[in-house]
Amino acid sequence: MDDEQIEDMVRKKDEFQDKANQLKKSRDDLHAQSKKMARERDDLNAKVRQIRNQISEHKKKRDEYNERVKHAKEQRNEFLTHHLDLKKKIKELERERATNSGVNVNELKQYLRKLETEQMTQPMSAQKEKKLIDTIKGIALKIKDADEKLNKDPKLKKAIEEEKLTRQKAEKQHELVEKMAKKAQEEHQGMLEQLKQLDKLVKRTTEIQENIVVTKIEADKLHKEFIDHVNNIHELEKNISSTEKKKEKK
Repeated sequence: MDDEQIEDMVRKKDEFQDKANQLKKSRDDLHAQSKKMARERDDLNAKVRQIRNQISEHKKKRDEYNERVKHAKEQRNEFLTHHLDLKKKIKELERERATNSGVNVNELKQYLRKLETEQMTQPMSAQKEKKLIDTIKGIALKIKDADEKLNKDPKLKKAIEEEKLTRQKAEKQHELVEKMAKKAQEEHQGMLEQLKQLDKLVKRTTEIQENIVVTKIEADKLHKEFIDHVNNIHELEKNISSTEKKKEKK
């Protein structure tokens, strides 16, 4: 009877040992998977931190460029306002000089354009065309003489030079506005692209972390089962030893 008991307990012990070995292997495999996922999660978190820094840098540069756009626009608008004032001043001076000289240059220029259009579009005899050409030449000469006199006027000359310089400054500022606005948009676009990438990485790290938790729970469950089997093995070993000692005493 003792022999049968011992054999039965040994058989059960071996079964528990086989099962314990399987549980230990499965638990260790899950721990290995968990460590691998943790390494991937940590690598992704490092990338997340890096991308967040890049996003902050994009935002900082974008805001700096936008501030420069604002400043450049203010300066450009100041130049444009001054430019318009100068154009008005030039027209007033030209009208004043034309009145004093008795020659209205703007009216002559309009009349010249009218005659030139007439020459190009209307059929006429050779004699009439010759007369018209002579008239055009005469008006053009009057305009040239009047312009030369106006250009020699120091006050008008200074206003024209200032108007030209102010227009160039306004154009330069406008180019700067467009350049800075383009750079600001590039930084903004870069920030949006990084935000999309960040969102994907955060979702992936969350998913991995959830898998780690599930894997650890399963590993803990297997570990508990493993410990239960080890305890059963120890209990059987005690019973086997006790039964063998009793057998020896008989």
